[in-house]
Amino acid sequence: MAETTADTEASAKESTQQVMAGSTAGAAREDVEAGTAIVVTGATGALGAGLAKLLVARGHRVAAVARPTAAAHLRALEAELGDACVGITADVASPGDWTATLRDIEARVGPPAGAALVAGGWQGGTPLHEVRDDGPYRTLLHQNLDTVRNALRALLPGMVTRRAGSVVVVGARPVLRPELGAGMADYTATKAAVVALAQAVAAEVLPQRVRVNAVLPNLIDTPQNREGMPTADVSAWVSIPSLAGVIAFLLSDAARDISGAAIPVYGRS
Repeated sequence: MAETTADTEASAKESTQQVMAGSTAGAAREDVEAGTAIVVTGATGALGAGLAKLLVARGHRVAAVARPTAAAHLRALEAELGDACVGITADVASPGDWTATLRDIEARVGPPAGAALVAGGWQGGTPLHEVRDDGPYRTLLHQNLDTVRNALRALLPGMVTRRAGSVVVVGARPVLRPELGAGMADYTATKAAVVALAQAVAAEVLPQRVRVNAVLPNLIDTPQNREGMPTADVSAWVSIPSLAGVIAFLLSDAARDISGAAIPVYGRS
């Protein structure tokens, strides 16, 4: 399973100490100019919250965006991170929501210099030929592809106009190894579509100095995944601090010459 928007606040809090412990060393690295605004969608999940904490520790202002049902978790994240983090509720798969959301982001933290599009979902466990209901597939399209497509449509015009910006989307290991998606073919297909979209868009906006990249994590070490696979060797999974660090690097000026990439983050499995 991969990171989903259904992760709980407890999932997010469990990764806090690990992320913050590594932030001091990371702060010395060249980054997107400190103080700039970064959007993080799916901000109440374990990865989204961990990334928001790392970015704040490095001196950024973060617009933490999550679905309206996660409003209480956003308030808790704001309380923990202080004025550098602004929580905003929105359905990021909805173009209509993005109009008001982007206006709110720009008013409260400034024009976004970067964005990590973490919101997404996972469903699986059934071979495609045994699937009888298209509902889960439609949900995955909404959670994975629509969230990224509509976020890009909202965020890129301003970045193109400013001739600066960096966006990172989240794929999955089966994007490059589709056979590993056996039993979760619909999930694999939607994540492959996310990465293909990101790479096509990267070519479109590169002349305007805007970069778009993808990370392809294997299993992420979250409480939700541990609960679902209690006998697994979690030491081989991808940690939240590790994955957040890769995303922060891709957002940073240190990655200025990287665009259109799909970066494997597999851990040791």
